[in-house]
Amino acid sequence: MLKIALIGCGFFAQNQLHGWEDLESVEVVALCDRDRNRLDAVGDAFRIARRYTDAAEMFAEGGFGAVDIATTVSSHRALVEMAADAGLHVICQKPFAQTLTDARHMVEAVERAGKTLMVHENFRWQSPVRAVIEALRGGAIGTPFFGRVSFRSAYDVFSGQPYLAEGERFIIEDLGIHILDISRALFGDVDRITATTRRVNPRIRGEDVATMLLSHASGATSVVDCSYATRRMPETFPETLIEIDGTEGALRLDAGYRLTIQKRGGTETRDVSPPLLPWAEKPWHNIQESVAIIQRHFTECLRTGIQPETSGRDNLQTLALVEAAYRSAAEARIVDPGEL
Repeated sequence: MLKIALIGCGFFAQNQLHGWEDLESVEVVALCDRDRNRLDAVGDAFRIARRYTDAAEMFAEGGFGAVDIATTVSSHRALVEMAADAGLHVICQKPFAQTLTDARHMVEAVERAGKTLMVHENFRWQSPVRAVIEALRGGAIGTPFFGRVSFRSAYDVFSGQPYLAEGERFIIEDLGIHILDISRALFGDVDRITATTRRVNPRIRGEDVATMLLSHASGATSVVDCSYATRRMPETFPETLIEIDGTEGALRLDAGYRLTIQKRGGTETRDVSPPLLPWAEKPWHNIQESVAIIQRHFTECLRTGIQPETSGRDNLQTLALVEAAYRSAAEARIVDPGEL
């Protein structure tokens, strides 16, 4: 039985608690949140007796082997380093760190402790996206040479998370990080990136549209485009749409979770809709199910001693792409993520 402590009882953390609850080999034994009312409400709902408003106190008392950090990014470095000092495995919410320097220190701290660090990068773990990844890695369309990974919507994300409207950065940092990570999962690491951004919604501070052109070390080229200013019917939130051209065919993940694979021998179309878990609700069920998939992967990695697919060290490459995209947009030039 893996015993886990969870830090942060906010908007998204309850998905994590439901996911852990569904795993028979895991028990969440402690909760931490600076807001006592929120802490008690979540603790009562999930029947977790040990509750803390001070993470240091929780770490000092121990009694668990891993920590799930579901707080905002400004607290991540301190909490990850505290967990490493306590000799714990860590799964950390995205964005992983405020800066690449912080992220590197966090990765090194957990590595020095000899523990496992996984980033909760949940889009590449959505079951429709996993179906695309598995088909591509299985050689379904030969060697990919072009791809487009797209997330375009007018869904009001600000009503539930009003802080998203306040930062100078928005869509690349909050959403694009996921879409860039999917592109890396499909085509490999990136040598060069070019990006443009725009703010369409006058009521927010950051950019709500971003278009990025990626040159991958594998030889493939991909376009990653994100928008929260695109009005269309039907609304496709929160689906990621994917198209890939390969040497032996083409693959499309279309709206409505339809996966189509075209080859010389014909066309196959499958429904890869995510299941609606008992604790999930539409349209969020796609993302909510990915939480459970991530958690299964994390526990399996701990059991077998292998590194998670979205390890802290792997996530450094995705974070570098985010920073490179902002630099490219600001300076109107091609950027090599390796220079950051």
